[in-house]
Amino acid sequence: MSANKQTVTRLDSEYMQQYDAYMERQKNKKKRLIRRLMLFAIVVFIAFGSMTAYHVKQRAIHAEKKEQYAEMQDKLSTLQKEEKTLNEEIKLLKDEDYVLDIARTNYFFSDKGETIFKIPDEDPSY
Repeated sequence: MSANKQTVTRLDSEYMQQYDAYMERQKNKKKRLIRRLMLFAIVVFIAFGSMTAYHVKQRAIHAEKKEQYAEMQDKLSTLQKEEKTLNEEIKLLKDEDYVLDIARTNYFFSDKGETIFKIPDEDPSY
């Protein structure tokens, strides 16, 4: 006898038909299960990918905002120093003697009996 020759014949009974139908249902169940698992895996992958992308984007925004905050802090400290010097200048400008001294040095005002000499390359005193 040859190995390729089938020696068992298949019985065509009701039991065999039920068994074939059962096996077909099991095969279809397995197919549906695999499809559902693949769909679930795709959904999970998409969700995980979108959350990762969102996280990376938020980290970049956070780093940018942190940098802007540092720049604004530097600018604030500079402006506070400038405000302090301007307030000091305001206090000095309220003093009449200081204003007269500026007028004398920059605008050549003089008291009675004074002679003014202009010396070049002098910065103003205020």
